[in-house]
Amino acid sequence: MELVPRYREEQVFIIEAFIVHSVQESGRNGVILGLSGGIDSALVAKLCADSIGPERVLALALPDGKGGRDLKDARRFAKAIGIEFRIVNIGPIASALEKRVKAAEANIVARGNLRARARMTVLYYGANTENRVVMGTGNKSEILIGYDTKFGDTGADFMPIGDLYKTQVQEMAVHLGLPNEIVEKTPTAGLWPGQTDEGELGITYADLDRVLLGIELQMEPEAIAEKAQVPLERVRHVEALVSASVHKRKPPLIPKLGVRTVGLDWRE
Repeated sequence: MELVPRYREEQVFIIEAFIVHSVQESGRNGVILGLSGGIDSALVAKLCADSIGPERVLALALPDGKGGRDLKDARRFAKAIGIEFRIVNIGPIASALEKRVKAAEANIVARGNLRARARMTVLYYGANTENRVVMGTGNKSEILIGYDTKFGDTGADFMPIGDLYKTQVQEMAVHLGLPNEIVEKTPTAGLWPGQTDEGELGITYADLDRVLLGIELQMEPEAIAEKAQVPLERVRHVEALVSASVHKRKPPLIPKLGVRTVGLDWRE
């Protein structure tokens, strides 16, 4: 068995049907999402535009400062698919928060998370004032290892590509004709200068996705290492990331007192 997540064309139709149903059920006028200039948010924007119509999609660029190439790519892509595009510079917001909580003394991760949460605050303000739902742009690889900010980029009403590994996202983006400058861009969360996903994680997405697929299939670590052609210590490292980030994939835990408890056995 080849341990590689595979993209299938029908996944496009499944996701688009999910978006249509989710928006209809919400009773909202449309969707809002953060458009960073990267592949994940571009793919979500494209899927939303194709499924519910570009006139119902609002994309916000949320740079910390001028934005640079990413902002230009986001603006160009939004225009190409016909969706509304606005820019909100979160720099002053983040700076004001940092000053108030004395974040200059904090580490770079804490300060980056503060920016991610500032972005989500702006998105939800837009959703509230314009009767929209927030579409998240997280993929399965990042969700499983906790490579996201709790109540930051994990905060969304729906996650259309949350069951696609990063390598599947890349394949779907190519299939749907996303621009090469976005598809081939080095993945980054954009939370501090020079940050890249693979550099921070210490593993390529290709290797990571093979390991995660093995974990999903409940294979033993030794078997994953053999099939994925990844060192066993790296497999165990990914397993540790998945285990340590369980809390990010669950609502806040509530102690059981009643007959049915929200987040435990109250199913909706």
